[in-house]
Amino acid sequence: MIDYDKLQKALKHLELQYANHKRAQSRPELTDIDREAIAESVIQRFETCYDTLWKDLKRYLIEEIGLAEVPNSPKPLWKLAGQNSLLASPVEEWLKYADTRTDTAHDYSGEKAQQTLALMGDFIDDAIGLYQTMTGTTWE
Repeated sequence: MIDYDKLQKALKHLELQYANHKRAQSRPELTDIDREAIAESVIQRFETCYDTLWKDLKRYLIEEIGLAEVPNSPKPLWKLAGQNSLLASPVEEWLKYADTRTDTAHDYSGEKAQQTLALMGDFIDDAIGLYQTMTGTTWE
């Protein structure tokens, strides 16, 4: 049985910090460095959530779907998940998330950070959908 606790926690923290980031934009008492720190936290939580999600997906494909040969890297896994009708969004969206995760590896500033933050709402929705598919539970 797959333990989804780490994924659930990572996804919940990302969801909450992203909401905090959106609220921070209209809070005049925050300094630019405060807003930047919140944005960086969202990106770090995205990284943790993304990495946990693809690793749990790998386990799901092996243990629940019964696939014998499963790749050990995210992009081929997303394609395999799409072929097995596990994704509500097109595979191309998940490949975009994979590229975004790679781009954030060492750079939380400027344009890459803004591009990452712009994808967060969609990523969170898609990640929740996949979580529900894998766990068979409703997101709370």
